Amino acid sequence: MNKNFYITTPIYYPSAKPHMGHAYSSIIADLFARFKKIQGFNVYFLTGTDEHGQKIQRSAEKKGMDPLSFCDEISKTFKDLSKILNLSNNDFIRTTEKRHEKSVQHLWNILENKKEIYLSKYSGWYSVSDEAFYSDDEIEEIDNKKIAKNSGSAVEWVEEESYFFKLSNWQDKLLKFYSENESFILPAARKNEVISFVKGGLKDLSVSRKSFSWGIKVPSNNEHVIYVWLDALTNYISALNYPNEKDKLYNDFWPASLHLIGKDILRFHAVYWPAFLLAADIAPPKRIYGHGWILAGDEKMSKSKGNILDPIEIIDKYGLDSLRYYLAKEVSFGNDGSISQEKLESCINSDLANNYGNYCQRVISFSEKNFNLLIPKKDIFSKEDLDLLDRFKINFDILINNMDNQNLNSYMNFIVESLFSANKYFNDQAPWNKKSDIKKVKYYCLCFIRSNKKNFYYAVSDNTFVIIKSIKNFWD
Repeated sequence: MNKNFYITTPIYYPSAKPHMGHAYSSIIADLFARFKKIQGFNVYFLTGTDEHGQKIQRSAEKKGMDPLSFCDEISKTFKDLSKILNLSNNDFIRTTEKRHEKSVQHLWNILENKKEIYLSKYSGWYSVSDEAFYSDDEIEEIDNKKIAKNSGSAVEWVEEESYFFKLSNWQDKLLKFYSENESFILPAARKNEVISFVKGGLKDLSVSRKSFSWGIKVPSNNEHVIYVWLDALTNYISALNYPNEKDKLYNDFWPASLHLIGKDILRFHAVYWPAFLLAADIAPPKRIYGHGWILAGDEKMSKSKGNILDPIEIIDKYGLDSLRYYLAKEVSFGNDGSISQEKLESCINSDLANNYGNYCQRVISFSEKNFNLLIPKKDIFSKEDLDLLDRFKINFDILINNMDNQNLNSYMNFIVESLFSANKYFNDQAPWNKKSDIKKVKYYCLCFIRSNKKNFYYAVSDNTFVIIKSIKNFWD
């Protein structure tokens, strides 16, 4: 069994400071990375910033800054956030780094040498905000403004010389790839969206721009910069020292185990990215998971709407673990979710304080008062006693499967239900009245709060214990 696991967040576009949506992607990716690491996998976890394109150039111009200085400033806020969120990432890549430029230009040369790229002229709708091209049927007019239907972003008509990638040649090959790799796109609804889009017909994709200069130059033509998405997507292999295919990082971790992304960039990852890679004879990633948005009210957060939720403000008020736990448990993974002060406080009070916190306080206080915190031996248990814990042993493999398939909510629900069951067990046994074997009760209850990192899954965070392995190993 391959014990290497490579997980990535989207690389974030630093045109403005980070918001809760960025924090959500990073926290959930970190949860999966920690889980696999404690499961015994050699984990490589990547995050970073996507720093080229017209949107960045215009944002820098508005501030009277050169683009690189602007990116240096904003990218630092994303790097600082990764520390504030206590991410376990191995690397933070910036697309303005030389190692990345080398990878992108190498990939371009391969595609050009294979005749997958040709020079022509582009005419059509382009969204600077999305850095995306749209067809006529993807555009609508509201208040005399042309906007993209899926994002609501303004579009403008563009006509310029451009290099094109022969995406149309990859329609049938992509559909065959999806059919042969059924779990390549998750959740299932996202997979259906992608297949429907590809079956609708693929047109050749413009992969260079000539009307602005902020980007990686086309190696054979310095008048063009490489399309920001071909540039950005390559980060996943440039961070592994591609094009040095003999490098240990590349050999150990490519193809990636999981690209965790927001649903709004699914097309780039699930259509364009595998097409680029297959055309260059590079293996595609094993899975793309498109999660939902974190909403402010009923809307996606965006700078233009002025509805940004600052994760640092939430952390300052409620603590990091509370935010990480809330996002992991309360957001239906794969769907849109919202965060509010009322919901967050309710979750903290119900689960972390009244359920888990109260349980820990009662059990440890009882143990200290009656046993001086000493732990009794396990041989006090009868078969009937051990049967109480069979549900953990029986469900162990199911829980692993849930996490391996990003079924996060089922995993979290099992943990929460187990803690409620532990509270009920403690109440029913009433060891303070000595109606039961208090050594047995203490031993059972302490299984839920052992703080040995080797026996606990610290998947949600360093300090929020998610218990599975302790139970299985304890009885084994």
